[in-house]
Amino acid sequence: MDKKLQIGLFGFGTVGQGIYRVIEKAPNAHAEIRRICVRDITRHRSAPARLFTDQAADILDDPDTDLIVEVIDNAEASFSIVSEALRRGIPVVSGNKAMIARHLPELIELQKLNNTALLYDASSCGSIPVIRNLEEYYDNDLLLEVKGILNGSSNYILSRVFDHGESYSDALAKAQALGFAESDPTFDIEGFDSLFKLVIITVHALGVYVNPDQIFTYGISTIHDSDIRYAREKGVKIKLVAQVAKVGKGKFTMFVMPEFVRPGKYIYSVDDEYNGVVIRGECYDRQFMFGKGAGALPTASSILSDIMARRHDYRYEYKKMHYLDRPAYTADIDLRIYVRYSSTPVPDLLPFRSIREQYISEESCYVIGDINLEDLRANRDLLSAPDVFVANTSGFFEDLD
Repeated sequence: MDKKLQIGLFGFGTVGQGIYRVIEKAPNAHAEIRRICVRDITRHRSAPARLFTDQAADILDDPDTDLIVEVIDNAEASFSIVSEALRRGIPVVSGNKAMIARHLPELIELQKLNNTALLYDASSCGSIPVIRNLEEYYDNDLLLEVKGILNGSSNYILSRVFDHGESYSDALAKAQALGFAESDPTFDIEGFDSLFKLVIITVHALGVYVNPDQIFTYGISTIHDSDIRYAREKGVKIKLVAQVAKVGKGKFTMFVMPEFVRPGKYIYSVDDEYNGVVIRGECYDRQFMFGKGAGALPTASSILSDIMARRHDYRYEYKKMHYLDRPAYTADIDLRIYVRYSSTPVPDLLPFRSIREQYISEESCYVIGDINLEDLRANRDLLSAPDVFVANTSGFFEDLD
């Protein structure tokens, strides 16, 4: 392809501006931004005014548009744009993990029906090429587990708490000031960002799509000084961890929750806004990928990689989704968890299989016990109480990790 790739860009927030800057710095991409669609064209922006439009049709109807790059923050609007582009046979690069995780089966079908491609490496782990590695290098039955820190915002907050002695509220405020966390940080600190990334990763790791609503997800918003003190006394750090793992013949499980991580584990030293992903397999043990998972330029660099891949007609083949013996998702496993509480009578309300340790004081109490993952999911409302915090102790996966 001799002519420059003509890109229609949807969204010009932090990531959109990063893409504009990165493409200008990458002459070998041989690409240029043809039009940019935004909600408000009256705002002053760091790009020529002639590029901007508030009409999606100005990009979608343009016969010279070679590629759509979509980085808006509204999942519903994102799906509308991406699905329409695919129906028209226009390839798309997207970074919207919520939209992709909710609609991936439909998006895969649209790619097939219209002989076009959707690439989304930027949707998972920023600058780390997790998806393409899972798709191309780990395209066999040997892969056993993918586990890691998938959200840079929550990891930055926890790093400030454990490595710099800051309070949770101060660390959150600093993350917001630096642009690592939004003014409403719910998406990051409640684990949803990690959840959506995990759903996408699982499709490429094991060839199975699991609806996000079926997966136990728990964040760090209720972490308390007593939890931090407990972790320090035990010589561990608390990290928000997402993982998918085979757990027996023909079965796998997946969840997102805080975890007590011991020194010596790969993700123990993944700090600040960085992400870290451990891939474990039967014959190659563990392999570790590390990189920035938050910020405009790391995400834009991943978008650029997908743009370059499209110049060579690259597309995901979803090979594992065509395997005959794909594993089935299960939540019927036991985890050993730590639950801190004060007024909520957790030991009486949660159906623990066994209790290993219990501590009671006027300030706060905790219990460590074995419980079925499905029971955790069924009691999600109880665990959402402001005086409750849950963390995985890694008991179930100790032999695996």
